[in-house]
Amino acid sequence: MTRLGGDDNWFEDFRPGARFRHTRGKTITELENVLITNLVMNTADAHFNEQRMAERPIGTSIVFGGVTASLVIGLASQDTSDNLIEDRGIENLALRTPVVHGDTITAATEVLSAEPLDDVSGLVRFHHWGLNQRGDIVAELDRTVVVARRPAATGGSTR
Repeated sequence: MTRLGGDDNWFEDFRPGARFRHTRGKTITELENVLITNLVMNTADAHFNEQRMAERPIGTSIVFGGVTASLVIGLASQDTSDNLIEDRGIENLALRTPVVHGDTITAATEVLSAEPLDDVSGLVRFHHWGLNQRGDIVAELDRTVVVARRPAATGGSTR
């Protein structure tokens, strides 16, 4: 049976200074933006009032920043979270460029630090970037997670 996910995302595989681009991208549709914006009770016109936003400098609705940040983390998850035990926190979230419906977001990550916690896990701090189809940074944030150590039978680091 084929195993989905990678074999190079255990605690030991994350070396401070390592950078990588994640392979998947996602085009933001009106569905994601309006659904999630309403689910979290964000009532700002900027996210779903096209007529009002047409009169503003950007000319269209913008995607709620919570959707953008969540998408960046989600796109990074295949490479950073397959062996995650828990999220510890998000810091330094910055939304750099507005995202609009139809933008395609990709993500990149740098490992900031990796500290052993115990025999089964370690604390890893990542810096994630989200980029649009023009290469503009749309969001960046630091994320701290607890990641499982590689089981002894699977060998050493590949990153």
